[in-house]
Amino acid sequence: MSSIINNLRGIMMKSNIVSMLVDYIIVSLFITTLNTSTLFAQQENTRTSKVIDIGSRLELFADNYVIGKLEGKAELCLHHPVPQEVAVLHDEPWEGSACHYHSIFKDGDLYRMYYRGWQIGTKEDVFAFTHPPVYCYTESNDGIHWQKPNLGLFDFKGSKENNIILGFDCHSASMFKDENPNTPPDSKYKALVLTFSPKRGLLAFKSKDGIHWSPMSDVPVVTDGAFDSQNVVFWDGIHSEYRAYWRGGNNGVRAIRTATSDDFLHWKNQADLVYEDSPLEHLYTNQIKPYYRAPHIFMGFPTRYIDRSWSESMLMLPEREHRELRAISSERHGTALTEGLFMASRDGVNFKRWNEAFLRPGIEREGTWNYGQQYIGWGIVETKSPLEGAPNELSIYATENEWTGTSSILRRYTLRIDGFVSVHAPMSGGELITKDLIFFGDKLKLNFSSSAAGDIKVEIQDDKGKPLPGYALEDCPPIFGDSIEREVFWNKGSDLSILEGKPIRLRFAIRDADLFSFQFK
Repeated sequence: MSSIINNLRGIMMKSNIVSMLVDYIIVSLFITTLNTSTLFAQQENTRTSKVIDIGSRLELFADNYVIGKLEGKAELCLHHPVPQEVAVLHDEPWEGSACHYHSIFKDGDLYRMYYRGWQIGTKEDVFAFTHPPVYCYTESNDGIHWQKPNLGLFDFKGSKENNIILGFDCHSASMFKDENPNTPPDSKYKALVLTFSPKRGLLAFKSKDGIHWSPMSDVPVVTDGAFDSQNVVFWDGIHSEYRAYWRGGNNGVRAIRTATSDDFLHWKNQADLVYEDSPLEHLYTNQIKPYYRAPHIFMGFPTRYIDRSWSESMLMLPEREHRELRAISSERHGTALTEGLFMASRDGVNFKRWNEAFLRPGIEREGTWNYGQQYIGWGIVETKSPLEGAPNELSIYATENEWTGTSSILRRYTLRIDGFVSVHAPMSGGELITKDLIFFGDKLKLNFSSSAAGDIKVEIQDDKGKPLPGYALEDCPPIFGDSIEREVFWNKGSDLSILEGKPIRLRFAIRDADLFSFQFK
């Protein structure tokens, strides 16, 4: 370009007018070149911005983030926890029929659980409370068998032989281990506790050992909300901030609100949660927390509250006499039902919520199909499978037998690791094609399950959808079995280091199988 311009200048410099014309041409050519370069750069930036850099993260299908398109009979399938044994029977005098709002997490080799102890009965046209609510503690070595330690901290009706950790009138709390690397030793564990004095709101608490707790301030740190549900809070290591969720309201509908904090005491960025393609429904608990295997994904297990009113079906549900007794104080106490939902988010505010139930009330029996059942505990933990040689599984805990006597139950449920949502296709087949991805690693691992006749094949494409040489479907031997982490092979092997850092798409051809997650390592 510069040599051409110099030649033109040499030929045409005999006249000032011609010289001016040359200068005009030079400027025009420069501007055109600059605009063309800018356009190419913008196109490149646009193309690059559409590529998702997943690095070595585990990716699940709890939302649509990595899904480009589903073809054939492939579809997203919500899976459901399997009921197991009763984990905790809340039958102590300081516990009772309204023990819920459980917080569960693994702390080293110890599993910790916190919950509200409260007895609610029905007397004439009002609730009968036999004692103020307290907060209790139990622990386990395996997440399956739980023991209530005798802590001797608070007096209950003349005795300190109990497992109470907060003995004043407290509600709707959630305890957690603070993973903030800068947290001081005396506040290794934290909580937000609903209090009514000196003002209604969430009061910040701290503990050095998870047993002995003290307030961090004299007044509540969050006051804008209803709070009559479990209010959760945690350290978000991805964004280096604390995040809280509590029960708010949206035009008379029970809703969920969130905020963030740098120091646990001053909260900002309040926002109501937004849901993708979900109706406006009453949601009590929220149970949101980063998934421990993929902390960039927030997972929530809210409680759906729905009043079905009196009908023949309502009268046919278990414990009709007690249902009618509860309805004396308020009709909805006899006709409302609760169940667990599932939702996921990348930013903590915008959620993909599954409208179908994650944890249904289940087969009809005493203590089920009532208001207060299937409040899922806050926190899922990994536990040993009862099948010898099988991988660990997830344990989820949920309430039943609420408000129906003098005790309540926390039942354990199990789910395969990452087993919330799968891409499923029948034997007739279907396909998943991801969005454009950039990865770090040299192996591709799948969490999947197939029938003996079913299988999955994987193709790696360029960012225009063209199969890369050696990584087409026909180059991938069928993958079958049932594994939490299976390495993918092609005829040329499993090494993908040559593709690291380059935009690619993954194409999964699925027959009578479920794909739960994938990860480059």
